[in-house]
Amino acid sequence: MLTTEDFDYDLPQELIAQTPIEKRDSSRLLVLDHQTGEMQDKHFYDIIDELHAGDAVVMNNSRVMPARLYGVKADTGGHEEVLLLRNTVGDEWETLMKPARHAHVGTKVVFGDGELTATVTRILEHGGRMIKFDYDGIFLEILERLGETPLPPYIKEKLDDPERYQTVYSKELGSAAAPTAGLHWTKELLEKVEAKGVKLVYLTLHVGLGTFRPVSEDNIEDHKMHSEFYQFSQEAADTLNGVHRNGGRIVATGTTSIRTMETVATKFDGELQADSGWTDIFIKPGYQWKAVDAFITNFHLPKSTLVMLVASFTGRETILNAYEHAIKERYRFFSFGDAMFIK
Repeated sequence: MLTTEDFDYDLPQELIAQTPIEKRDSSRLLVLDHQTGEMQDKHFYDIIDELHAGDAVVMNNSRVMPARLYGVKADTGGHEEVLLLRNTVGDEWETLMKPARHAHVGTKVVFGDGELTATVTRILEHGGRMIKFDYDGIFLEILERLGETPLPPYIKEKLDDPERYQTVYSKELGSAAAPTAGLHWTKELLEKVEAKGVKLVYLTLHVGLGTFRPVSEDNIEDHKMHSEFYQFSQEAADTLNGVHRNGGRIVATGTTSIRTMETVATKFDGELQADSGWTDIFIKPGYQWKAVDAFITNFHLPKSTLVMLVASFTGRETILNAYEHAIKERYRFFSFGDAMFIK
């Protein structure tokens, strides 16, 4: 039985990247051969040497919402911070509220000059709140005006340019956090990769904050995964099935792309087909990979489901050895940190 402690490691605080590197593709890249355990220290722009004509690079084009709102309670005038996690139906959203203690069912919060209000409709098991918004106009336009981009709690510094927490290909608004492995790509590097004969494929998975939560159960089998919404087109499916038929590799950018493709492939017996819906797939050691052959990923939090996902591909010891190497070589960790290419 694997326990959560099996995926722990000691990370010096100073290695948690607080700001993005000036040039996106100048971040460092640890190339790991998952079969031999062999490692090479490179830079992200060297990824082009790792990709071959006939491969496909898959990217998540979800865009981070300005999901943090500041308002006041209609009855007391008390300040309330609301973090949008996901839209469930109509104008109802699952949220985290701070302070939550007095956010009872029926509590009304006013944002801006009153152009947006929200009422708490339900208190959730994990302490979150379901709220229903009331407004005139287009919700996402109001959100763009009143909201701010939330950064993960381990980033303490203010971000000068909010676009640095978006990928250069972000398009579909809906994430509470960025698909951070994609932050290293530049448009110029993608053009070079495409010119080499590598196909560029996009899918959408809206990232929830549950991605970052450490696993609290001792036995990883007891952990309940959060759900995230994905969309996968017929065009993407046809391209990627063709890549495999012709002997090319499907190279995922990030764990969100992995979760989407592996969800679809699991559903359709190893084939990729057009599909959309909610996934709570938990990829951990013992999982049989069906679609993805290699991937780009950042360095993840200790005891997180993301470390477990990567370990299911490489083996636990191999990935922990790679993390030990990265710490020794002073790689930068987490959202604004460096990357790995695992092949």
